[in-house]
Amino acid sequence: MTAPRDTEMPAAVPAAEEIPAGRASLWRDAWRRLRVNRLAVAALFVLFAVGVTVVAGPWVTPHTYDAQDTALGAVGPRAGHWLGTDPLGRDLLARLLQGGRVSLLIGLSATAVSLLIGVLYGGVSGFAGGRADALMMRIVDILYALPYTVFVIILMVFFGRNFLFLFLAIGAVEWLTMARIVRGQVLSLREREFVEAARALGLGRARILIRHILPNTLGPVIIYATLTVPRVMLLEATLSFLGLGVQPPMSSWGLLIKEGVETMEEYPWLLLFPSIAFSATLFALNALGDGLRDALDPRTSRD
Repeated sequence: MTAPRDTEMPAAVPAAEEIPAGRASLWRDAWRRLRVNRLAVAALFVLFAVGVTVVAGPWVTPHTYDAQDTALGAVGPRAGHWLGTDPLGRDLLARLLQGGRVSLLIGLSATAVSLLIGVLYGGVSGFAGGRADALMMRIVDILYALPYTVFVIILMVFFGRNFLFLFLAIGAVEWLTMARIVRGQVLSLREREFVEAARALGLGRARILIRHILPNTLGPVIIYATLTVPRVMLLEATLSFLGLGVQPPMSSWGLLIKEGVETMEEYPWLLLFPSIAFSATLFALNALGDGLRDALDPRTSRD
């Protein structure tokens, strides 16, 4: 009995270190691209610091955002009141942290509402096609003709100025662009081979849309979400500046800026510190959105 020839023996499995890295996944490749973008990474750290500060800060500060000390009045930054106080003797640091909570909550919540509506609406429109798609997009065009701010003001005046309703009203008018983005992605994906394979397997239209098409639109959705949050925060600030947003004694960055503008000549710190916090957060959100757009752009992915 002869021993088997070397050519007939099964090939040895290469060691882990000998296996070529191969093609990285889209998300791993996107993370690699994002890490080399110094501005986007810095923005990510700024947003993380802001988030931790506004969430944990009100529990640590010795003052509450609505505690008044009329005997103290408005004083500049000093020991015990690091950012000063307003004319009612309320600690500005405590109000700034509470306002950050409210502004970020409105921005994130309204963005979530707009994404839920926009992704589903745009996905159904693009996948249905034909007359249904044309009708749904004409509805979007009509809503686009309405000014966002005026539409939100009308909703708030009609239904009342409620903190919960505020982000619902903002989210209800911010989904239009997302619907168009998702529709365009779905139109390009619905004729792809994996969709044809799913149809050949007998999968229903709803399952194909939810399980196979919409997950492939996640990249543009994430990018636009990071750019929607600052837009929503700016709209909330505009409403608060007009007296239609968050109402005292509750605080938001927009409300603090409004109060600071009214007393900027006498108490400039009341405008300076909220403006710095608000501007830095908006800049970081936009920088992160630009970085994610570059990282997730399929035209720059590796072949």
